[in-house]
Amino acid sequence: MAISLLSSILYSHFTMSAASTVVSITVFITLLCVCLVIGHLLEENRWANESITSLLLGLCAGLVTLALRKWKSSHILVFDEELFFIYLLPPIIFNAGFQVKKKRFFRNFSTILLFGVFGTLISFCIISTGSFFLLKEIGITSLKIQDVLAIGAIFSATDSVCTLQVLNQEETPLLYSLVFGEGVVNDAASIVLFYAVQSLNFNNIDALTALKLLGTFLYLFSTSTALGIAVGLVSAYIIKKLYFGRHSTNREVAIMLLMAYLSYMLAELFSLSGILTIFFCGIIMSHYTWHNITERSRVTTRHAFATMSFISETFIFLYVGMDALDIDKWKRSDGNLGTTVATSGTILFLVMAGRAVFVFPLANVANCFRNEPDAKIDLRKQFVIWWAGLMRGAVTIALSYNQFATGSSSKQGAFFVTNSIIVVLFSTVVFGTVTKPIIQALLSQNSKSPNSEDNAVSNLDDIHLLFLENRRANEDGNNTRSSLGMLLMNPTSTIHQFWRKFDDKYMRPVFGGRGFMPYVPGSPSSATEDNV
Repeated sequence: MAISLLSSILYSHFTMSAASTVVSITVFITLLCVCLVIGHLLEENRWANESITSLLLGLCAGLVTLALRKWKSSHILVFDEELFFIYLLPPIIFNAGFQVKKKRFFRNFSTILLFGVFGTLISFCIISTGSFFLLKEIGITSLKIQDVLAIGAIFSATDSVCTLQVLNQEETPLLYSLVFGEGVVNDAASIVLFYAVQSLNFNNIDALTALKLLGTFLYLFSTSTALGIAVGLVSAYIIKKLYFGRHSTNREVAIMLLMAYLSYMLAELFSLSGILTIFFCGIIMSHYTWHNITERSRVTTRHAFATMSFISETFIFLYVGMDALDIDKWKRSDGNLGTTVATSGTILFLVMAGRAVFVFPLANVANCFRNEPDAKIDLRKQFVIWWAGLMRGAVTIALSYNQFATGSSSKQGAFFVTNSIIVVLFSTVVFGTVTKPIIQALLSQNSKSPNSEDNAVSNLDDIHLLFLENRRANEDGNNTRSSLGMLLMNPTSTIHQFWRKFDDKYMRPVFGGRGFMPYVPGSPSSATEDNV
């Protein structure tokens, strides 16, 4: 009898739980659909974009939920940083690497690394140092050194989605490439820094601690990149050799999806940066693997990856908006209104100052190595790059949960989580709203014909290639000196030419790629050839 009663209670509990889950997911999917419709209707709006729309709709949905539950909870789904890092972030980063314009990206790779790595380190130092001194003046004296460094890493993570939705990579290829590339590398660098801070023992701080932190950062950065490249090459070799498309295009799509996700999970398994790994895996797959599959699979994968990324981005912004009205966090926070406003304002000031400290000087350093006038980063473009990195997003929220939801006392943790939400909301809504008018005002006077940068750089590459070919007839010593001179004068273009030669001679014959795709019966191209 008791067993029967217990079984009925458990059955009722699980039935109610399942029903609650179904309702929550139904409501959330409905909100996602509404976000897509409103975003489409506001496509040409001067002030709004899909990120802000999703965030504001999340706030409205959270407010309605809060009212229906008599001001006790605004949650439809419970936020979990593992959900974000394991399921939502990988499609976004992989698609970023898969869809990136590789020629533009790697021609600006040195500048992207300058902003994304060194700039992030500078921003990290400014925000951490400023937080250590300024937060004490506000009255926050209980922070440990690890918490202060974590704040620096958390708020160094940019979210340039709003800016990228405004920029057109055909009209402003240089600016789009720099903002996009720096955004991805910056997110990866910030997360690597965050995990590096968590892995070190700060009980005994000495001069070696900073070196250990830098060493850990460089180790994670390099090994994560190498792992992504390795998995991408393995996927290309497997698909090239096994010809999955002979029997099923579904297998081709499935193996690409699974191998990409495998690279991310392997990085997490080995405590590396999954963002860097899956980003470079996406680049390698688009360069080699994508050209080894059938045309049906090419169309399918390109749209499938973009759709998954788009849904994940919308989901994140929608949930961040709803999570901002979590009444429990605000009740647990030990800060009053004045302290909260002062802390959020201080962090926003440090974010703006830290970004300005590295964007303008590093841009001028990069200009010293850019000989073409169209490739120069003028003051207008520098301002856009600075503005693009002021917005904070879901990475900041997730890292804040990771550090302060469990790593600090309940009241202090809730206080910094709520401040992170305030910074994200303010920077996304306020800065994001005026992003389109500012960029249009700055770039309308500085516009140029589409692909002008690509044409200029391509012409320069052709000159260099012709120069290299003509120098082959000379002695080896003279050829070496000319190559070194070219490397010093135009390092990016010269390295690109050497890489193209190496890629065509050694890499593509082994791993496939454009011009090395095997003939696969049943593909659209083969069917067309059979009908001719």
